[in-house]
Amino acid sequence: MTEHEHVRVAVIGSGFGGLGSAVRLRREGITDFVVLERAGGVGGTWRDNSYPGCACDVPSHLYSFSFAPNPEWPRTFSGQEHIRAYLEHVADVFRLRSHLRFDTEVTKMTWDAEKLRWGIETSSGFLTADVVVSATGPLSDPKIPQIPGIDTFTGKVFHSARWDHGYDLRGKRVAMVGTGASAIQIVPEIQPDVARLTLFQRTPPWVMPRVDRAISGVERWLHRQVPFTTKGRRGLLWGIRELQVQAFTKRPHQLGVVERLAKRNIARAVKDPALREKLTPDYRIGCKRILLSNAYYPALTRPNVDVVASGLAEIDGSTVVAADGTRAEVDAIVFGTGFHVTDMPIAERVVGADGRTLAQAWETGMKSLRGATAAGFPNWMTIIGPNTGLGNSSMILMIESQLNYMADFVRQLDVLGGRVALDARPAAVDAWNHKVQERMKRTVWNTGGCTSWYLDANGVNTTVWPGTTTEFRGATRRVDLGEYDVLRAAQPVPGEAPEAAPEPRTKSTRKKKVEAGA
Repeated sequence: MTEHEHVRVAVIGSGFGGLGSAVRLRREGITDFVVLERAGGVGGTWRDNSYPGCACDVPSHLYSFSFAPNPEWPRTFSGQEHIRAYLEHVADVFRLRSHLRFDTEVTKMTWDAEKLRWGIETSSGFLTADVVVSATGPLSDPKIPQIPGIDTFTGKVFHSARWDHGYDLRGKRVAMVGTGASAIQIVPEIQPDVARLTLFQRTPPWVMPRVDRAISGVERWLHRQVPFTTKGRRGLLWGIRELQVQAFTKRPHQLGVVERLAKRNIARAVKDPALREKLTPDYRIGCKRILLSNAYYPALTRPNVDVVASGLAEIDGSTVVAADGTRAEVDAIVFGTGFHVTDMPIAERVVGADGRTLAQAWETGMKSLRGATAAGFPNWMTIIGPNTGLGNSSMILMIESQLNYMADFVRQLDVLGGRVALDARPAAVDAWNHKVQERMKRTVWNTGGCTSWYLDANGVNTTVWPGTTTEFRGATRRVDLGEYDVLRAAQPVPGEAPEAAPEPRTKSTRKKKVEAGA
């Protein structure tokens, strides 16, 4: 990074959101941007999560960019290594390498109201940017609960998202804490090798069979030779999930049929009535994310596995103690306890127009305009922001919608011309948030009788989108300037020549820039 570097756009993170933003900026003819990544490679959560059995629970052809179809997916549900390889491929094909700044962690972003730009402090130096796109994602910072006595533990401790591949679990006594999406993949993988596995289950998940298979060579050949078959496959997967949304958002009672199927799935795999009772949830299916696995329940029936229907409450040396008093001697503790989703650490590093951090602005709950912008934080956007998560489909669909909004946001700045910024109006943010929360009231996530990571500390669902991906795409297709205050610099920045309005990026000029390799 050069001293006092200035860029048009700074993108934070190089997962799906960050790389998608970079591709879209290039397609808009913008090449004056950087992608700041704290790690040493691209991939985001698919780089960080390399635990045994890590795979996606969304079909491969739907869990990929529409503008970068992959005819070579090896399985219907691909593993972590294949998804990360796909993101590396995207970085290469769309010539993003020159924009990537690895090992560059953003430590602070401060809005300069006089210059109308962001000052960005990083581990590699300082730079400024007209626009910041935060694509750090909600699944980037692991959450490990503060368990009394954890400092006294004599063995190995790590989170599923920071798997210690140098530590051999074979023959060890292992405590697995949590029963979320990561845990149900880890348990069947490590169970055959460990001496004893103690699973601490605070709340049992609903688990359905995973209809996974290898994609044949004939299918891959067809997708390569006839590209529209790949699009057709993706479209079919998308359409099925769009039809399912009504049950989650408007008619949760319709999920009763799915719940009965899930109970049969438990009964087939678990013959012990006592264990089956422990593993059967008491809330409506869909309230928490429905998990997919063919191996989880069978693994829990093995002789070397104990299921403790209680959370981990205390650690005393090598002894782990559950809230119900159950004790176990273990050599290692693996936390599958999720991430900082509703209290994202990046929010503590963003300082807005009034000197408050984004975390302070969101003390009573995350709120944004169309999942993208926050009042008091001009020219700052987030990808996968508040209420953009999904409970039954692919997040790539939501990311691409937000990329549309980001592209139009930058276009509007160009049209306005000069040194200018857009700041979401508080009334617009409140109106959007009120509409979302009103719709949320009848969803299964709010009425299903569970406590999930979708809810913040106040019990408000600030995570999930209560509608279809089609609705969200329509809501984010264009930026409505009526929802923003337009800020202009009062005078030229000392030492700088007055700025001319940027050349409007018409379709033809964008095409010329891209063809020229700009």
